[in-house]
Amino acid sequence: MAMPLHGPSLNLWAVLSESKRIINAHSRHFLALSVIFLLPLSFSLIVYPTIHRLLTDSFSVNSHVFLRHTVHFQAQQPPPPPIDHNTLWLTLLYSLFVFVLSLSAVGTITYSIFHGFYGRPVKFVSAIKSIITSFLPLLVTVVVSQIIVSLITLIFGLLLFLVIRGIELLGIQIEYSSPYFIGFSGVLLLALLLVLVYLQVNWTLVSVVVVVESSWGFEPLRRSTGLIKGMKGVALSSLLFFGFFAGILVWSSWILTMGSDTTANDMWSNWVFVAQIVATSTFLMLILLYNTAANTVLYMYCKAVHGELALEIAEEFAREYVSLPFDEGKVPHVVSVVHV
Repeated sequence: MAMPLHGPSLNLWAVLSESKRIINAHSRHFLALSVIFLLPLSFSLIVYPTIHRLLTDSFSVNSHVFLRHTVHFQAQQPPPPPIDHNTLWLTLLYSLFVFVLSLSAVGTITYSIFHGFYGRPVKFVSAIKSIITSFLPLLVTVVVSQIIVSLITLIFGLLLFLVIRGIELLGIQIEYSSPYFIGFSGVLLLALLLVLVYLQVNWTLVSVVVVVESSWGFEPLRRSTGLIKGMKGVALSSLLFFGFFAGILVWSSWILTMGSDTTANDMWSNWVFVAQIVATSTFLMLILLYNTAANTVLYMYCKAVHGELALEIAEEFAREYVSLPFDEGKVPHVVSVVHV
């Protein structure tokens, strides 16, 4: 028989503390996964503007040389500048690189945190093998969620277009620089932002559901929305917490890179710039690690709140007294399982 014992309400600090406990208990395991998946991901996010600028500078020089050679033949009508194929291919390859690493990192770290939560052995080979079963479901689920987000964004854009066309049909000339039009567009944009944040909060547990419950497509979205009920405040706090620090790191690095007058080649010869890149990439790696871990721990807490965790523990630890691996004083529910 399983009985939930109510305790202090759960908050973000409890989630972070439990995530830290699991990571510290298997520090070498998570360090290896972070170095393989998260460090290249965070490093690429930080240095992408520098690489893009390096290619842009090279393309600009080559374009000027090309124009100087062709101006003698077509002085009155110079040809248009060639397409920047390097930048296009870089963007495509970079997007693919980030996508693959992100899904692999989420799959392996979620798998490891889930087993570490129960105190099971956390093996590196098993974590890597979990990519085989979780990658495609994660891919399909991400595509489905992005289709939904795109449709919602399209609806808001269509609404703005219909309002503009309706006003024009009434014979009213719209001044796009008017504070009224800017204000209306701002309100619509804010509404879209709130809807997307609401969806993101409801979908906080989607990746965990895909990895742990082996589901994909619309089902993880529905499952996450159901599990997160009653815990949306914690999910929103987690989203804002990790989003703020990750955004600050990436934004500050991009601003320093794009706003500098130094060429990209000279930047990499500056030890201060290199040290900054290394430090920022490391901090971003830790943020991504703890974000994935926190989502997995939150998933377990949500199952405890909804009474689902007691049954799982009863099946796995029958005839034993089990206390869930939470820190004292930070547990919303402690499940005791006694076989009768």
